[in-house]
Amino acid sequence: MSNTPMAASPLTRAVLEIDEYASGLGWDQPARLFALVDTARLRTQEPGLATQLGLDNSPEEPGLTPIEQEEIPAGKPLDEFLGTIAWPDAVAGCALTVERLMLPPSAETSVPEGLGEAQLAKWVAEHPDRQEVRMTVAVLRDGARESALRLREKDSPTEVLTGADLVPGLAEALSATFAD
Repeated sequence: MSNTPMAASPLTRAVLEIDEYASGLGWDQPARLFALVDTARLRTQEPGLATQLGLDNSPEEPGLTPIEQEEIPAGKPLDEFLGTIAWPDAVAGCALTVERLMLPPSAETSVPEGLGEAQLAKWVAEHPDRQEVRMTVAVLRDGARESALRLREKDSPTEVLTGADLVPGLAEALSATFAD
């Protein structure tokens, strides 16, 4: 089903699985939020849901199952929305996939000073070197984090960058959803 390396950690596998799922939906998608649950625990405690998700036949390896949550309300800033989330104990972690425009570091020196957020967004959107990127960031309750970045112009599973600290701000915001 996936191109995910088996040697990768369960968190890395979950991030790549979500990236692959988002890739199948195409670009220009809204942000999507996922709960990450322990697959073995899900099989034991929610066998009906495990069957529905196709997990009853999968091998007994440790893993995390992403479960997509309800749509993120349009028009509400992402950080505000994330501030309203409280996860039940059964949720081991969460992940978010979101599309953004990015500029290469070489373009950062030419950003006009004193722009408001809306003006800056417009300036980036019109910049000739802008790149569309899909970011998938996941965090666990224990603080582990992983992310995957996929550029629209290099939209292939072999061109996905992964790393724990690629999107630190978003990882922090997701981690805060587990704070007491």
